[in-house]
Amino acid sequence: MTAEHIDDITIAYEEDGTLLVEELDKKILSKGLNTTILFRYREWNGDAQTYGPDKFSIRRYKKTAGVFRQQSKFNISSIKQARLIVEALSGWISGIEEE
Repeated sequence: MTAEHIDDITIAYEEDGTLLVEELDKKILSKGLNTTILFRYREWNGDAQTYGPDKFSIRRYKKTAGVFRQQSKFNISSIKQARLIVEALSGWISGIEEE
């Protein structure tokens, strides 16, 4: 997936008329030639005919030849893992003054 503008970058994915990955929200963490976006999404479960639980992914994009291309990603595997990340970051940054 490529996009010319940051706002057009999405994690949503459709195949044969079925939305397999539904983007619920996104937060742009950094902008520029190298862009980082945090996505909230869920995946279609064809067996159950419903979407699964919320998931999260941090993805890095690089703008080359006028379009953003994904360079890397980190998928947060569960709500529990997301909470542990939030707790760790909150602990590390408490008391640190913003630059």
